[in-house]
Amino acid sequence: MGQSPSDPEHPIARLQELWRNIHFPPESASIMLIAKMIATIKQATDKEATISSFSRFQQTTTNEDEAITHKLLGKQFKNQLDTVLPALIEALYEESIPQWFTAEGIRSLFALLGTNAQGVGTSSLSVYVHNCDDLDLKCEEREALDSFIDQLYLDLEKESGSFLNCEGSALYALQSCCNHSCVPNAEITFPDNNSTMKVVAIREIQEGEEICICYLDECDRDRSRHSRQKLLRENYLFNCSCEKCHSQCDDPDVTSDEDDDEDDDEAGAEGMDEDCCC
Repeated sequence: MGQSPSDPEHPIARLQELWRNIHFPPESASIMLIAKMIATIKQATDKEATISSFSRFQQTTTNEDEAITHKLLGKQFKNQLDTVLPALIEALYEESIPQWFTAEGIRSLFALLGTNAQGVGTSSLSVYVHNCDDLDLKCEEREALDSFIDQLYLDLEKESGSFLNCEGSALYALQSCCNHSCVPNAEITFPDNNSTMKVVAIREIQEGEEICICYLDECDRDRSRHSRQKLLRENYLFNCSCEKCHSQCDDPDVTSDEDDDEDDDEAGAEGMDEDCCC
């Protein structure tokens, strides 16, 4: 699509600004990823083949078998999606995909991104931290370095927010084919510090063994089974049955303090939306 339009009144610029005012990063990038999907179809010689390539990605908003609904269908998001739809139609309507420009269509698109999009972590800080992880250090040196990095993240977070290692999001056919496990045997990496993604083994993988990645970040995967299941249900529409979750199936359904805080934030956001409707 090229550079962002310089005219702030351009329909795409207005669409981008509208979504940016609704969402914090990295979600603020999602509307432009949808715009690029539409633009790819607009510019394609074989539109049907291009549309088919997107249809391979999971894009349902509800898992009817397990009665799970994507969190994007929550009341706190309804007004946001209703607001952005007319702007999307004005900016990028495409006759070959009219189903995308409906209330259910836009929900499906955001569900597609929510369940398939991969954060592109290409920041120089991320590369530096990964390189530090590979250093052969004595215990006291490792502790000092880890303490320094922790403080560095805290200092930078004050200036740029908590999304230091995610510069955007993208759709990758290979990554979307990998199932989840809370004890994965592979991970997603960006070793070249650009948008080129690689799936790398993190332990020896036996012949015939399924390659699994973890859909949760490093902090979330250390939470309780109850907390992990909650995140996976809301964002990916499934209940995890990996070996770690199976081994912890008798653990009490204890929700972490972080989840309690998030629930409070969501309740507050919902209340704000309702106030705006009055």
